[in-house]
Amino acid sequence: MDRLVESGAVNLDDLAQRFSVSKMTIHRDLDELESDGLLRKIRGGATIEAGTRFESDFRFREMQGGEAKRCIAQAALDLVEPGMTVMINDGSTAAILGRGLLEKRPLTVITNNAAIIDALRDETGLTLIALGGVFSPKFNAFFGKVTEDALAGLRADIAFISTPAMAGTEVFHQEETVMRSKRAMMKSGAQTCLLVNHARFGHTALHKLADLTEFNSLITDQAPPPEVQAQLQEIKLPVIYR
Repeated sequence: MDRLVESGAVNLDDLAQRFSVSKMTIHRDLDELESDGLLRKIRGGATIEAGTRFESDFRFREMQGGEAKRCIAQAALDLVEPGMTVMINDGSTAAILGRGLLEKRPLTVITNNAAIIDALRDETGLTLIALGGVFSPKFNAFFGKVTEDALAGLRADIAFISTPAMAGTEVFHQEETVMRSKRAMMKSGAQTCLLVNHARFGHTALHKLADLTEFNSLITDQAPPPEVQAQLQEIKLPVIYR
């Protein structure tokens, strides 16, 4: 797993040689880690890069792409003003944004993200509304009917929604329960802002989360490629990046 976090993918033959074991042993280890939801097996090895059905564990995602996440979080903070009610979903990028909200106090923060709850629970100048539900260690957040019912009774000035996949003018997610909580947050925000790493452009996942036309703005970490920019301009969606 350390090798996967460093490089994003590992080769079966290289692992067998590195640990001086048979390829069959490595196969069994990868099978076990895949069954725990920690990686995705591919031909000749394994990866923690997202696929249509797979998103890696929060613990590993939070150690990757730190600079891109900080750029996105800082751009998102520019949309927040003291006195606002801010809603933030699950995710490692969202967790960085949540911790950055301290500089915008006073605020009301609504979230199902356990990393944000842990970071803000003892802080003054914040009203923290922690959404309950079924806890998912994989996503380090709370989901399910309890979460969705709570969101139905709340409203926020702005909702920050992150996604692991965006293709064309559509946004996707691998997990239905996670997708539903994001949809509930979108309905509860007067404004909705999509957070997406540029590396996730051109990727799909099992469940369609939304059309880009349902968002008021999109924040990413660098200029989108020309074909993506053209699509965004066509639907007149403002794009923010640093």
